[in-house]
Amino acid sequence: MTALDQSAKPTRVRYMIIGLLFVLTTINYADRATMSIAGTAVQHDLGISSISLGYIFSAFGWAYVIGQIPGGALLDRFGSKKVYLGSILAWSLCTFSQGFASWMAPASAVIALFILRFMLGIAESPSFPANARIVAAWFPDRERGTATAIFNSAQYAALIFFAPLMGWVTERYSWHYVFFIMGTLGVLAGLSFYKIVHAPHSHPRINKQEFDYLTEGGALTQLDKKGGSDTRVKASWFVIRQLLTNRMLCGIYIGQYCITALTYFFATWFPIYLVKERGMSITEAGFGAAAPAICGVAGGILGGILSDRLIKRGNSVSVSRKTPFVIGMLLSVAVLLCNFTESETLVLVFMALAFFGKGLAALGWAIIADAAPRQVTGLSGGIFNAIGNIAGIVTPIGIGYIVQKTGSFDLALVFVAAHSVLAMFSYLVIVGPIRRFTLRLPDGSIARATTPSAASPRTVHA
Repeated sequence: MTALDQSAKPTRVRYMIIGLLFVLTTINYADRATMSIAGTAVQHDLGISSISLGYIFSAFGWAYVIGQIPGGALLDRFGSKKVYLGSILAWSLCTFSQGFASWMAPASAVIALFILRFMLGIAESPSFPANARIVAAWFPDRERGTATAIFNSAQYAALIFFAPLMGWVTERYSWHYVFFIMGTLGVLAGLSFYKIVHAPHSHPRINKQEFDYLTEGGALTQLDKKGGSDTRVKASWFVIRQLLTNRMLCGIYIGQYCITALTYFFATWFPIYLVKERGMSITEAGFGAAAPAICGVAGGILGGILSDRLIKRGNSVSVSRKTPFVIGMLLSVAVLLCNFTESETLVLVFMALAFFGKGLAALGWAIIADAAPRQVTGLSGGIFNAIGNIAGIVTPIGIGYIVQKTGSFDLALVFVAAHSVLAMFSYLVIVGPIRRFTLRLPDGSIARATTPSAASPRTVHA
């Protein structure tokens, strides 16, 4: 039987693709969170202040922001696979190398950690735009919200699977082993990526039925194919200016900045909050961070499913994407309730509710895939992620100063909750209808995308 036999069942290669993206993104976020788990031990061994630790945390954010637009442009030029593979191997090396800082003099170790965290940010910068690009190529419109929610929920899975492990390794052995273990896992994941992930038009396991299903459903199956269906538009200031001045996109950027502020609180200061403010051990904090993260995964997947179901029932993209976002941001304000209890159990309950809400709202990558011009999906994702991750600079440093000056996390939690309120305002007032943005070319014409090609993939199987 050949792939041309229309009775053949479609393959399900896209599920294998999203499964691997979930694993990769889990390791990606665990590598970012290594310092938050090891941070208390690092402070003790190196004798550094909360402000200094905040700057070490922020080094990743500075570089991650700087690398977004170049990373997005590289994705559009060279394709998702080549750029993403290089990113995985580079960030794994940077993670592994941080373990050697423990054998340096304290002052040198602080500088080395800052530099390596900065390099980690550069290396990881193409990762989420690449995830979004791969999902746009492999999933039709009506499945994209769920697929995006799956890889996005990996940020919580990182805390579930790796926070307890990293906490135990730190207490049982030493904090530098955390970096050695995570760096090694990253290299192994990169090898798996190389073997499994290909573009739809060239994947050896996809058959014609699945390929046609993707193409007819709006998946950008020809995205990385030379001579593909969409008009190529080179990255330029003329294009970037359009992406930065559109009201809808600006509202989406603000929302992403706000939700990313919550992400960086949970990925940097949250375990330290549990240790310093709530008196938990490092191991207890690792397990304590994992418990609410389970709710984050549940919220993330539920948000994607709810959004896609609303679309299938005939609701507009705006209603389908905004509804989970606004409800989720409202629930995330529960982080403030931690200031009004001394119970460790209630703290974890309130944090779990906030995690769940943040997960429910984490549809930004699906939204930018819905709104970005087809010709510059990588660049659009890079700008979106760059603006969002400015929060990775502001949040760790801001909370570091708040904690250092007040001796408490109370105002830090107010700072975090305020971002949830601003995110709701942005989506309800600024964004307006969510629809595909159309670029204009320098000659004044509109950059048009032709009808997606229905050409069969290079190799197909029944």
